[in-house]
Amino acid sequence: MTKVSLARGALGSLAFALSTGVPGIHSAAIEDGELVVRTSRDRLLALMGLLRDDPRYACEQLMDLCGVDYPARAERFDVVYNLLSVTHNHRIRVIVTTDETNPVASVHHLWPCATWWERECYDMYGVLFSGQPDLRRILTDYGFEGHPLRKDFPLTGYVEMRYDEDRRQVVYEPVKLTQDFRNFDFESPWEGILTLPGDEKAHESRQGLKLPR
Repeated sequence: MTKVSLARGALGSLAFALSTGVPGIHSAAIEDGELVVRTSRDRLLALMGLLRDDPRYACEQLMDLCGVDYPARAERFDVVYNLLSVTHNHRIRVIVTTDETNPVASVHHLWPCATWWERECYDMYGVLFSGQPDLRRILTDYGFEGHPLRKDFPLTGYVEMRYDEDRRQVVYEPVKLTQDFRNFDFESPWEGILTLPGDEKAHESRQGLKLPR
């Protein structure tokens, strides 16, 4: 039996133990070779404490925390926690869902590094974290409006920032872009052309061809 099959068997045992022995678990299964656990917001803290402290799981590290936006859902956000057990050399992914108004319990008291990740998730998606004493934006500027990684956030944003030499200060102005998107027309001869006029000799040497004179 290979190391891969042994690892998958161990993760399968953990998935079975979680799905049958821990309340509030919606699902615990192996997805693409990784253990993915979905739970409810009200059971998140109990589950995370178990995954950190129980020697079967021993997830000493929170590697990162991120958001995913599904605007068509009532609870549009997934909050994803990627945990690592150094002791057992396995990873467990925990997922909860929420919306713009219902907060997710902070896990900063379990893994202090969570403060940075929760601030980023709040900044980029607007997800609220209850019990987080330092829930400030971390990547955008002071006074920034909106949350850039939401699917309904405009690609160009709302304002642009630049340094004004005359006023000697940073100024904010409405975005004025003449071309929002670059549309490629692959049926146009100018899009698909291989050799530009006047470049025939270079094309010939590149391709090792003899072009007609």
